[in-house]
Amino acid sequence: MASIRARRGKLFVDFRYMNIRCRETTNLTDTPANRKKLAKIIEKMEAEITLGIFDYAAYFPKSERAKEMTALADRAEACISRNPTFKQFADIWYEEKKIEWRPSYQDKVQTILNKYLLPEFSGKAVHAIKKTDLLAFRSSLAKVRYGKDAQSSLSVARINEIMVPLRMILQEAADRYEFQMPYKNIKTLKQARPDVNPFTLKEVWLFLKHVRADYKPYYTTRFFTGMRTSEIDGLKWDCVDFDRREIRIRGALVNGEMGPTKTLGSQREIAMSQLVYNALQEQKAITYGRSEFVFCNSQGNPLEYRNVNRRIWKPTLALLGLKHRRAYQTRHTAATLWLAAGENPEWIARQMGHGSTEMLFRVYSRYVPDVTRQDGSAIDNLLLASKEKLIGASNGSETKGLTTNAQTDKETSQ
Repeated sequence: MASIRARRGKLFVDFRYMNIRCRETTNLTDTPANRKKLAKIIEKMEAEITLGIFDYAAYFPKSERAKEMTALADRAEACISRNPTFKQFADIWYEEKKIEWRPSYQDKVQTILNKYLLPEFSGKAVHAIKKTDLLAFRSSLAKVRYGKDAQSSLSVARINEIMVPLRMILQEAADRYEFQMPYKNIKTLKQARPDVNPFTLKEVWLFLKHVRADYKPYYTTRFFTGMRTSEIDGLKWDCVDFDRREIRIRGALVNGEMGPTKTLGSQREIAMSQLVYNALQEQKAITYGRSEFVFCNSQGNPLEYRNVNRRIWKPTLALLGLKHRRAYQTRHTAATLWLAAGENPEWIARQMGHGSTEMLFRVYSRYVPDVTRQDGSAIDNLLLASKEKLIGASNGSETKGLTTNAQTDKETSQ
């Protein structure tokens, strides 16, 4: 950090630039007012040095070192433009890319950079990072411990998340500076199937019967619409159409801020069942006109899902002796109930905000037997009907054959 000093009654600045200690005398006399004035100038200098836009000669035009330092800065800039460090290029990449992301994802990437990537690769030239470095880094992530007494380690999903920005940064750098992409043939770690543990219909009714009364409309809507937590917490009254019996999903509440939905396909219209219609009418009498949000706290602000989980969701599950699971399982429950009821899969996919039925069948169909207890009945009915038809036809032929033989015997005896 730069400092202000005095020599022969004049103030001079002692600072570091390009890792070189520099001392430059000013024309300011040593007075409190001039020290205050110079402090502001130094603050601006340090900001420009940090941003890489500091012009030495502009601040100290009569300095004997001005030309030398300017030339040194030009050489450094040329070197950086050809061989930037990982941190230098990551900063450029992040500033260029963040406009494409919603705020929550910007924060997520920034956290990954600061916590994992920069500590490992910060000062290394981006072109010098090799495949072996990447594999070693990924292996080290599996050994990272966190939580109380460091009892937990990073999950496979989290490790994959950390590697995504790393791959993107190196791919962009390789394209710009024309070196071989080191992140080649490094496959994503295989993850376990998504944690899908829907409620049975009996469990749904049990939960809704015992949940705190002022949260019953909230959880009724969650269980029977398949809305994501961010979608229902960010639901506003102008997106509830009672005449058309539709809920329009147009935004999501993430980290207390409204933003776009998870994907473009997540913007959709959800049909209100009678249960949901009644629940929202009940909620309207409580919050409509007091808040723009359908579900809100006593101050009219949107719900904070961590607080709701701690005060309502978890205690209710514990009270009923139900297996603990994330509130997100209400979304999975809606999907399995719709499938069990025989709704059109394409309609269900639209309600869920899926682009096709592929994910629907891949993730949810295996849970339908737990709801209907009738899987395999269709093929049983087909086989039974086919067997009865075949046996009936066979019996008819045998009877006809017996009759013909009897008539022949009678004619012969006559």
